[in-house]
Amino acid sequence: MPKRILIKEIEPEAYKAMYAMEHYGKSTQISPMLRQLIKIRASQINGCAYCIDMHTEEAMALGESDRRIFALSAWKESHLFSDEERAVLQLTDEITLISQSGVKDETYADVLKHFGATGVTQLIMLTIIINSWNRIAASTK
Repeated sequence: MPKRILIKEIEPEAYKAMYAMEHYGKSTQISPMLRQLIKIRASQINGCAYCIDMHTEEAMALGESDRRIFALSAWKESHLFSDEERAVLQLTDEITLISQSGVKDETYADVLKHFGATGVTQLIMLTIIINSWNRIAASTK
């Protein structure tokens, strides 16, 4: 296959905007570990091997266990995740697969209960950011 474009080189302002979003994500009240779980989970759904590898490595550097990372793809059946994490992972799944059924009222209410309005806003944005990176990586390889 011929080499694909590098958006960063052709449209540096587009990447500058993405980096600004990434910077915003790092400034949220959401814990660094939970941010990594969102990134890994969305990347699993989107099949972005590059992002799965990068964010798994980052999560492990933060102290995340191999066991929880291995279980993340089957988080709904796993006892290894807290109620807060489960709410966030459900939200991540629903946003990433938004065309299937949107974000359910129960999911929204559960996340709101755990994180409040600011937290919900930040979680939605964090999920949008990683989904954008996944789509850039997957389309340009």
